[in-house]
Amino acid sequence: MGAQQAQRGFLFVANGIDIKRIRNIGIAAHIDAGKTTTTERILFYTGKTHRMGEVHDGASIMDWMEQERERGITITSAATTAAWQGFRINIIDTPGHVDFTMEVERSLRVLDGMVALFCSVGGVEPQSETVWRQADKYHVPRIAYVNKMDRVGADFLGAVQMMRDRLGANAVPIQLPSGGGELFTGVIDLITMTFRVHHDETQGATYDDLEIPKGLLAEAKIHREHMLEALSDYDDHLLDKFIHEQPIEPEEIKRALRRATIDTKVMPVLCGSSFKNKGVQKLLDAVIDFLPSPVDMPPIQAHDPDTMKPVERHADASAPFAALAFKVMTDAHVGRLTYFRVYSGKIEVGQTVLNTTTGKKERLGRILEMHANKREEVSAASAGEILAAVGLRDTSTGHTICDPKHPVQLEVMVFPQPVISVAIEPKSKVDQDRLTSALSKLAEEDPTFHIRTDEETGQTIISGMGELHLEILTDRMMREFGVSANVGRPQVAYKETISKSSSTVVRFIRQTGGRGQFAHIEVELEPAEPGQGFVFEDKVSGGNIPREYIPSVEKGARNAMANGVLAGYPLVDIKMRLVDGSYHEVDSSDMAFQIAGSMALQEAAKKAAPVLLEPHMDVEVVLPEEYLGDVIGDLNSRRARIHGIGQRSAARLVNATVPLSEMFGYATRLRSLSQGRATYTMQFAHYSALPEKLAEGLLMGGTTRIRRQG
Repeated sequence: MGAQQAQRGFLFVANGIDIKRIRNIGIAAHIDAGKTTTTERILFYTGKTHRMGEVHDGASIMDWMEQERERGITITSAATTAAWQGFRINIIDTPGHVDFTMEVERSLRVLDGMVALFCSVGGVEPQSETVWRQADKYHVPRIAYVNKMDRVGADFLGAVQMMRDRLGANAVPIQLPSGGGELFTGVIDLITMTFRVHHDETQGATYDDLEIPKGLLAEAKIHREHMLEALSDYDDHLLDKFIHEQPIEPEEIKRALRRATIDTKVMPVLCGSSFKNKGVQKLLDAVIDFLPSPVDMPPIQAHDPDTMKPVERHADASAPFAALAFKVMTDAHVGRLTYFRVYSGKIEVGQTVLNTTTGKKERLGRILEMHANKREEVSAASAGEILAAVGLRDTSTGHTICDPKHPVQLEVMVFPQPVISVAIEPKSKVDQDRLTSALSKLAEEDPTFHIRTDEETGQTIISGMGELHLEILTDRMMREFGVSANVGRPQVAYKETISKSSSTVVRFIRQTGGRGQFAHIEVELEPAEPGQGFVFEDKVSGGNIPREYIPSVEKGARNAMANGVLAGYPLVDIKMRLVDGSYHEVDSSDMAFQIAGSMALQEAAKKAAPVLLEPHMDVEVVLPEEYLGDVIGDLNSRRARIHGIGQRSAARLVNATVPLSEMFGYATRLRSLSQGRATYTMQFAHYSALPEKLAEGLLMGGTTRIRRQG
C-alpha cells in the first residue's frame, strides 16, 4: 500500500455536530510518562497546530504557564478541542505530579473516557495507580497507551503484565511493537493484521500500512488469538465465529471491543513513541472507535434541591439545562473563567442560570472554547460539551448551574485536606492588599489550597498538598500578581485525636440581670474510625432536651473540633454521644446549648488521653543497585517503615511509609547519596500517632514548638 496522509482535522461550528460524534477524554499518567508530548502530537496531526511543541525545549502549547515550561512538568490541567475523522475530541491534559492530584480528580469527574499513559520502561508507577483508583471511582472507561517504545529497556508485554498485576486491569493488547529501544520501527495492528511504518521526513504525518514482517507474524497471530478469546466473552456472534474458526472482520472486533471498553470490562492496550512520532494516529483512531460519546454513558445522577428526590439528566440538547463547574481560573485578558461540562440541555450567551449550590442566579456573559490558554468565542453550549464561561462570579469548583425553571443538584466534588503549611508575610504595606487579593484568587482556583490566620501570631498561613504545590503557588503570587512576600519554612499539618473513652457533664448558667442563659448536657466521647472526622449521636430520651436544641449541641461541638486540647491542632476522628440533660423554659436558648456543646467536647477530650497525629507518606524510591544500602539506611534514620524491596527493569525499587516531617530536604539528600541517579515519588498515606518523646518536644513551646498549622 502506498504512503497515506493522516487525515487532518477541521473546525466545527459550535453545536453543529451530532453528540454521538463527541469524545470527552483525559490524558493521565505518572509524571514524565509523556502525556504532554502525546497531546502536542495529537494537536499537530489533527491540524490544530502547525508545529510540534517540545516539553524539553519549554515550547509545548499545553504547558503554557511559565512555571510549567521552566520545570518541564504539567501543573494545571489544560483543555483543548481537536477534530479527527469527523469527530470532535475535547482533551484535558492532566498533571502527573502527586501534589496536583486534585487537577486529575476534578477532570475525571467530567470526562467520559481516559487515555492511561504508561512508560514502556517504568510500567505502572505510583501516580499511575493513584489515577487508576480515581478513574475507578468515577467508572471512567479507558484505553492504555504504552509510550516511549524507543527507549532502552522498553518492555511492552512487561508493562501489560504490570497493569494486570498492580491495577487488576483486564489489559488486552490490540497492537504489538516491532522491536524496542533503538530498534523500534513501527506498530503491528492485531485487529487489521497490518504493520504501520511512519515517515520521519514528514514528522510521522505520513505512513505506510504494510504486511506484517514474516519474523513477527507468528507472534502477532498468537496475540490476536488472545485478543479474540478475551472479547468472545462479550459478543456471542464473535464467540461463535471464534469457536468455529471462521474469518472475523475488523469491524466485528471493533464493535465487541467498544462494548467491552465502555462497560469497563476490558482495557485495549496500544503502543508507540510520541516523541519519535510513531503510533499517535492509531491512538486517535482508538479514541474514536472504543471510548464513549456522551450518549453512551449512563444518565448523570442528581437530586431536586427542594424535595431531595433523585433526578436523572440525559445527554440530550432538548432536555433542561444542567452543567457542572469543575475548574475556576483567573485569565489576564478576560478575568475570571469558569470551566464547565454540560450534561443536558443547551444554553446561549446572555441567558441566566441558577447556581443550586449557592442558590444565586447568574448571567452567562460569554462562552469560550478553550485551547490551552487561547480561546475562541461561541454563541451557545450544548449537551456533551466542555467549555468555559465569563460572568459567573459566584460559581466555584463543584457547583451546579442549571435552568432556573428545572433546578437540579449534581453530586458534590470532595477534595483531600492539605498536609503541609507555610507562613507568608507581605514585605511592605503596598503588598498587603495585593497579597490578600492574590491569595483569594488562587484559593478560588484550587480547592486544596487553604488560607487562615494564626490567632496567636497574626500570621497568614497557607496550606497545600506538598512542597512543590506551595512553591508553585507562591511563585505564581509573585509573578502573576506582583506580590513581594517572605515565605517561612514548610510546617507539617498535625492533628489531634483521643485514645480512650470519657464522659462529662456541663452546666452552662449565666445570670445578667435580664434573661439568663441555661443549658445542661451529659455527653460520652469515644475514638471514631480513622477518616470519620466527627460523629454525633443523639441518645436523649423522654424529651429532657427539646428537639430544637439537639442540633445546637452538635454545632457547638463541631466548632470546638477546630482547636484541640493539646496544642490547638484540629481534632479528628471523635464520636460524641449526647445521653442526657435538662433545660429552662425561659433561659435556655440555641446559643446556650451551642456553648455547652463546645465546652463538653473540650472537657471530655482532655479526659480521653488526647494524642498528636502526624501525616505519613507513601514513598517509592527507584535507584541503581549499588546505592541500595545507603538509601535504606537513610530512610530508616527518618523513621521509615520499609514495606518491600523489588526490581524494576535494571533498577531496584524501595517502598516505604515515612512521616512527612522527616521528608523535608529529602530530594537533595537522595541526589547526594546516589550521585543524582535515584528518583522518588511521595503521596499522602494516612495520619497516625506521633511517638511520645517527639510529641513532648513539639508541645514544649519556645524554639522546639512548631507553630500550629490547621
